[in-house]
Amino acid sequence: MNLEIFYEYCLGKKSATEHFPFDDTTLVFKVGGKIFALSSLSQWEKGEPGVNLKCDTERAVELRVEFEGIKSGYHMNKKHWNTVSINSDVPTKLVKELIDHSYDLVFKSLSKKIQNEIIEIEN
Repeated sequence: MNLEIFYEYCLGKKSATEHFPFDDTTLVFKVGGKIFALSSLSQWEKGEPGVNLKCDTERAVELRVEFEGIKSGYHMNKKHWNTVSINSDVPTKLVKELIDHSYDLVFKSLSKKIQNEIIEIEN
């Protein structure tokens, strides 16, 4: 997976927005004002791309055991976030599934009002 595919996939999620709230190299994707993915552009430039994604706590631990390229979330709550190394032993299909999973978890954590507003915008 290259940066363009990653970027377009994340931004293609319903009402996803991009931000640089921390610095000019940490790309953050949000839905309803909450982060569902973040990635260091400088790591992509170094050829070591990765992304922090929210994950169900039990699944997060299972994934860390199964894949060397999935670690507890760097600078994030280690219980709820994983850092996924792109182009490692983690297949691109799984990376996309984990982006979807993170998005879904964050979307479901939004208030019903905000969820409904997002659904209305997209219809």
